[in-house]
Amino acid sequence: MKHRVSTHVAKEKRGGFHGSNWYGVAKKGMRQGIAFLCILMLLTGLFPMLNTAAEEPTLTSEAYVLMEGSTGEILCEKDATKQLRPASITKIMTLLLIFEAIESGKISLTDEVGVSEHAASMGGSQVYLEPYEKQPVETMIKCISIASANDASVAMAEFLAGSEEAFVAKMNERAAELGMENTHFVNCYGLDTDGHYSCALDVAKMSRELIMKHPQISNYSTVWMDTFVHTTSRGQTEFGLTNTNKLIKTYQGITGLKTGSTGLAKYCLSATARRDDMNLIAVVMAAPDTKTRFKEAAELLNYGFANYQLFTYDFAGAAVGSVPVKAGVKKEVALKPEGVFSKLCSKDVKKDAIELTYTYEEELMAPVEAGIPAGSVVFSYGGKEIGSIQLLTVDAVAKAKYSDALFSVWKQYFSR
Repeated sequence: MKHRVSTHVAKEKRGGFHGSNWYGVAKKGMRQGIAFLCILMLLTGLFPMLNTAAEEPTLTSEAYVLMEGSTGEILCEKDATKQLRPASITKIMTLLLIFEAIESGKISLTDEVGVSEHAASMGGSQVYLEPYEKQPVETMIKCISIASANDASVAMAEFLAGSEEAFVAKMNERAAELGMENTHFVNCYGLDTDGHYSCALDVAKMSRELIMKHPQISNYSTVWMDTFVHTTSRGQTEFGLTNTNKLIKTYQGITGLKTGSTGLAKYCLSATARRDDMNLIAVVMAAPDTKTRFKEAAELLNYGFANYQLFTYDFAGAAVGSVPVKAGVKKEVALKPEGVFSKLCSKDVKKDAIELTYTYEEELMAPVEAGIPAGSVVFSYGGKEIGSIQLLTVDAVAKAKYSDALFSVWKQYFSR
């Protein structure tokens, strides 16, 4: 391997990608023939590429998108940015904000949530919470995830933000942060309202954020049936919950996520599944009927799993080399990769020929901060770069003072 650095050379071959055997023609001494054949293959589309796949499925839903979770890459789509009514897949954002509040320590699963008269008055899908009833946060999550409860959604919105309006404002702020350019929320549950819209791509973006950052959502979104107990002044009654996502009973690797339907939105679904460490998100919007939304979401997931695979390289936080530091209290600083490298590729490539090239800065001038870029790891396949990640300094290195320099000279002298 090549290593394009001035001071360090490091190269390795680690679980990566092979193309085919170039159809058996790569024989010694046939350079002109190989060159001609490669050109012909490129022109005819036969050359194996990272993201080639079989023909995309043709679906009847008004809009759809298939996204891979760790990379965010789009595998196929139709009218993915068209603004449509999202129905109850709106609740994906509601759930995202709930789980973010739990992660930040603002709330816990055992906190008691009071139900206001406004929350209890919600129509559509509901679990018939009563005014002044209290339920734990975890029960509210179950009601939203499994039964798509509008009343539980509003109760949680009020609990987190003081009012549904304030919570919806936070929903729109979070949507903007996620780059959801064709989304505007008016409520937290998804009933048809003027100005309440999203698109398949934006639904995939918030679904990705939820399942990748908070995978525990699957502990709720894959439950087929459950119960909880209403506790009111009249006593206790058990209430049954049944999941609205039929794929959790039939699709291998399903992890969720959320259904939605209204008269104007028709039938919507964000279906997520995981196989061989690859997370796929299939969003269909405005399907003509409920059977079609499940069938077409499954077709999208099948297409993705049949034609694509995910390559990941995890350095496990290990230091990978160092860079000299000039005028510092230390002579060098160790480097570490910024994270895990992921690349989506087609199923016809083999994970055994990816090349890693380490590149380092020649020298850093003190003071040096921790976590600054000082190199990179370039991943290559077939002689072409397919991606890279930065190498960051592990520690800070202060600038050496006169006394430090004097001590260094003294130490060297007496260590002879």
